[in-house]
Order: sequence, then C-alpha cells, then structure tokens
Amino acid sequence: MAATLDGQLVVAISSRALFDFEEENRVFEDGLGQPPAPGTKRDAAYMQLQLDRLDVPAKPGVAFSLVKKLLAFNDAPDNLDDASPSAKLAQRVEVVILSRNDPVSGMRVFRSAQHYGLAIQRGTFNRGEPPWRYLKPLHANLFLSTHLSDVREALAAGVPAAQVYPQSAHASDQHPHEVRIAFDGDAVIFSDEAERVFQAQGLSAFQAHERDKATQPLLAGPFKPLLEALHRLQQVGTSRMRIRTALVTARSAPAHERAIRTLMDWNIEVDEAMFLGGLAKGEFLREFEPDFFFDDQTGHVDSASQHVPSGHVVSGVSNQLS
Repeated sequence: MAATLDGQLVVAISSRALFDFEEENRVFEDGLGQPPAPGTKRDAAYMQLQLDRLDVPAKPGVAFSLVKKLLAFNDAPDNLDDASPSAKLAQRVEVVILSRNDPVSGMRVFRSAQHYGLAIQRGTFNRGEPPWRYLKPLHANLFLSTHLSDVREALAAGVPAAQVYPQSAHASDQHPHEVRIAFDGDAVIFSDEAERVFQAQGLSAFQAHERDKATQPLLAGPFKPLLEALHRLQQVGTSRMRIRTALVTARSAPAHERAIRTLMDWNIEVDEAMFLGGLAKGEFLREFEPDFFFDDQTGHVDSASQHVPSGHVVSGVSNQLS
C-alpha cells in the first residue's frame, strides 16, 4: 500500500525559511551576477560552499520554532492514557521541504534537520525551479517560502501561503509546550470584501458597512483552511503540546462583531482577539509571543517582524498587481 498523508496537517517549507541560509544565499546571488567559469554553472560556488559545510548544521531560521513545535504533536501516543514505551505514536503533522536548492545542498538541509531532531523525511530540491507545483499532490495546508513568486502561485492554487521575512525576529522560547500563531483578519482569514470598502470609501463607510452586515458571515479568506486544520489539531490535543491562536486586526468596534460572528458561524474558536483600530501591531504581537504571524499588508509585516517571526500573505486588494 502506498504511503499517504491523509488526515495530517501538512506544512511545506523552503529550506531558507526553516534554516538561516542568508550567508549562503549571498554567495548564490553573487554567482548569478557573475559570468560562470567555463564548464560550470552560476550556482557552482554556492553548491561548493554547501558541500564544504555539509557537517556544519545550519542555524535555525525564522520558521524553525513553528516547525519544531508542530512536529512535537507527533510525540504523543494515539491513546493519551497510554504512556508505555511501546505505545504507538500518532502521526498528526508532516513537514516537507520544497526548495529551489540543488540536490547536493539538500543533503545539508536534511542533515541540519536531523541535528536538531526534526523528523523531516520528505523533500524536493529543484535547482532554481519553482517548487510550488508539488503542493497539490502533497495536499499542503501551508506553504512558507522566501520567494514572492512561489507564494503568489501557491495562493493562486488555493494553498495558504506566506512570504517569510528572513530578517524577522525569532520566536520566544517562553512557551515550549504551546504553538502560538497569530493571524490578521481581512484578506487572510476572511475575504477582502470589507478591505475593499475601506480602501475605496474610507473608514466611516467601512464601519457602517460592517455594522449593517454584522450578522452576515464574511466569505472565507486564503487562510481559513489552515485555521480549520489547526482547530482540528487543537481539538485532538496532547498532554504535551497545545495550540493557541490569536486574531490581530486593525478592526475596532463596531466592526469587531462581524469578525467574531463569522468565526462562530464556521465553528472555529480563537483564543485571543485584538481589535486595534489601526494601532501598530508589532508591540502587541511582542507581548503575545507567537511562533508566527500572518498579515496581508507589508506595513503590518514590517512592524511585526521587528518583534516576532512574520510572513506576508500576498492576497487581496492590497496586493493586486498593477
């Protein structure tokens, strides 16, 4: 019988989002700007550097904490009352590397994962080619990459995806048994319907629109499937790991009600909701200490990335290509 990932939360991630390959990436970028030596390719210096460092574990990257904690959900037995050494462990989360790296560099990625005890066994290494097309056979619930074009394509294919900001602050180590994830609302969890009203007609029209439609659920945004998958994982729970979610939005009363009622209509609960009325989100996120934060607006991501791991969800009216 063929292996299957059915029933698992599947996270696809680029090697540069999981590990700190910024120094190596500069060598790669330099190679692209130089004419290759006869008989070599432009990535030859990069490949050699990765090979030379094969036994040197890469440092953790921006999304490392998120991945490590999600994989910890696999450490609990199927029967939480069975703590015996022979208890069968439940496979609830699968992490797959989808990388533009070459296969040689891929060896270092897997060795680095092994060094940190990350149970990652699957990956594709495509040597410069976009890997997003492999998301469909994986049935991925999330794709994290530093490549903007790959994130756009993933979102267009219906996969929740975000562009990881490599210079983001790393996650706090204060919550070792809790995966903390924060989401913006409009154009992330919800559709961009209300955001379009705000951008076209201003704040007063937005507030009136949301007040009048308070009992009408918003349509789903690109990250609703991920929120649903996390909700299922949260309900399963383990004695060792929990999930804590937060809605962090520029909405304020009276526009808060429609957001809450929409989640209620979806039978999805979030643990915290912050209605900030346009205040900068970064310092609030610093206090929440998420393992990752998702937002569709670069200004919010820039603010957040100074404090917490952050990613840009390239969706909705704010990200339409001109």
